[in-house]
Amino acid sequence: QVQLVESGGGLVQAGGSLRLSCAASGRSASGRTFSSFVMAWFRQAPGKEREFVAAISWGAGTTRYTDSVKSRFTISRDNAKNTVWLQMNSLKPEDTAVYYCAAHPVFITTPKYDYWGQGTQVTVSA
Repeated sequence: QVQLVESGGGLVQAGGSLRLSCAASGRSASGRTFSSFVMAWFRQAPGKEREFVAAISWGAGTTRYTDSVKSRFTISRDNAKNTVWLQMNSLKPEDTAVYYCAAHPVFITTPKYDYWGQGTQVTVSA
């Protein structure tokens, strides 16, 4: 089974930065491991639906971001370390949410990923 563990959340003032990490372990029933998964970050604010933030392809050749975080957030991965990161700069109060790491064999931006982490809270104060 694939397990994802996020870290790096916290409280930051508007304009500040945070770097989220997601460490992966295990393999799927079909034998897939981290390097063969598309990795993504989603977030969910209180009372709102879970929304796509960013995704990165297996070899990091393709990335995609939701419009509201473009030029501020950067997703990256290291397949040798089984880790994906989300560098978040120029944070805004509206970025406050629980951030989830997710893994899926196909590049999609809907919250239908096969594997999810437990989430890490990001709070941005005004």
